[in-house]
Amino acid sequence: MWRDNRFWRIGLQFVAVFLTVIVVVILWVNLNRNLQQLGIQFGFDFLNQQASFEIGEKPISYKPTDTYSRALWVGLINSLRVAIAGIFLTTIVGITAGIARLSDNWLVRNITMIYVEIFRNTPLLLQLLFWYFAVFLSFPKTENKISLWGFIGLSQSGLELPWFTVSPEFSALLLGLTFYTGAFIAEIVRGGIQSVPQGQWEAGRSLGLKPGLVMRLVIFPQALRVIIPPLTSQYLNLTKNSSLAIAIGYPDIYFVASTTFNQTGRAVEVILLIMLTYLILSLSISLVMNLFNRAVQIKER
Repeated sequence: MWRDNRFWRIGLQFVAVFLTVIVVVILWVNLNRNLQQLGIQFGFDFLNQQASFEIGEKPISYKPTDTYSRALWVGLINSLRVAIAGIFLTTIVGITAGIARLSDNWLVRNITMIYVEIFRNTPLLLQLLFWYFAVFLSFPKTENKISLWGFIGLSQSGLELPWFTVSPEFSALLLGLTFYTGAFIAEIVRGGIQSVPQGQWEAGRSLGLKPGLVMRLVIFPQALRVIIPPLTSQYLNLTKNSSLAIAIGYPDIYFVASTTFNQTGRAVEVILLIMLTYLILSLSISLVMNLFNRAVQIKER
């Protein structure tokens, strides 16, 4: 038994789990003792108390007399709005820029390179502040709004569309996340395309396909198995980076949770809620992308 590798592998796993449980128990006991010394009772009963603060953007009905749990739901939905829209838009920007980086056109190739290098090598927080203060807040007031194509309006109130108005905070956050993450995705896409053997290009051309069709039908499907794993990481980064919304006043889950913590003093409980929220979002994105990655893998016969 002592020379059986299976025994040692299983045994070491049990030891690791046992040590982890001990560390968690020690931390939990220490936390409870410190909270008792401060006269604070651990619990989430504060979620049923009245929030008593306003939220700028409310995708669902909310008023200051509602509970903290309702306020956190509003923040969560706002975070999901940014994450879903950001993943969709940054995928388009990243794939377009990645393919353009390999273009035979000198101008297109170099303009895309400048975009990638600028947005990839400047801090995201600085970009968010630029979009918010230098772009959206520099628009004219609502009464003097800029009209585009007769049905789109630009003003300090945000982007006015026929069906709804997008606030400047949401717009700045979405654009900042999209172009920042898109620069990283562009390099991922470029590397994935370059990993496909040159013979695949020649095979596609020998069939009489135009370059665009070769890329769409031959090269890009094969590149996906290289692109998707790092692409998943960028989606996770975009979701977590959306917490920087607090810098420009967009009421996402982190913004609302920070206000809740300041009013209730329940630091541990609020931090646990934030961690659990981002953990669930990240695991959900990873699950979907892992299933997609498994579907695009080349299966040998």
